[in-house]
Amino acid sequence: MADNVLNVVLGLVASAISAGLGWLAQTLRRRRRVERVRRFFGLPTGSDCLIVVNRQPASTNAKSVSRTDVYALMELAALVKECGSRAELVAHDEVRQGLGSKAEFCIGGPASNERTAAHLASWLPGVAHLPTPDSVVPILTIGSAEYPYVSGSGSSGGHSFALIARLQSAPDSRPAFLVSGLTATANQAGVRYLVAHHRELARKYGQDGTFALVLRVVNPEAYGPDMVELAADVTTEALHRPSAPAATTTAA
Repeated sequence: MADNVLNVVLGLVASAISAGLGWLAQTLRRRRRVERVRRFFGLPTGSDCLIVVNRQPASTNAKSVSRTDVYALMELAALVKECGSRAELVAHDEVRQGLGSKAEFCIGGPASNERTAAHLASWLPGVAHLPTPDSVVPILTIGSAEYPYVSGSGSSGGHSFALIARLQSAPDSRPAFLVSGLTATANQAGVRYLVAHHRELARKYGQDGTFALVLRVVNPEAYGPDMVELAADVTTEALHRPSAPAATTTAA
């Protein structure tokens, strides 16, 4: 009888130890994962960051924000909360500070976000958003390559593009992330890609690295921001201003 009781007690103790070790291992793995996220996004516990809100281009109200862009902002806010940081939502035309003191997330293209326009001009001079002939849908141009929006009326279902970029002015400064899409759906797709693929991006470019990538959003009218693929790594092209075309001369 005593032996049976001892065996039961030993079994319970062994089970408790195993459960405790499993819980500890899971806690350590989660802590390491969160620390990697914090370092890549520049969001240490208790820090502040900026989420720069764009406006809805089609609205006459300067404070209007697209519903889809609001979804993207909510996903960023969830990321910031997971890291134990605090997010400050700021309108794109109200930010008056440089890079590095706080992590920054800047959403929207230069037509809807003055802060994006400033970042592109200062840090990514090879990037431009050009209007199409109908002046409605822009074309993302990087270097000599063009990435135009294609409507879903065709047999392919159409596609959109988004530029995602990580900028860091100095190794010990906080990074700024740009998500500059041709549409609000492309903005949300860019945010999701950035959050989902941060480990791969950190491995390829380093925890303090600068990069610029073009994403293709496939058939956004049917699939929303869920079908995304990497279209091109444009880091080199984005960081350098395109060379001016050589002047042509006319023979006398």
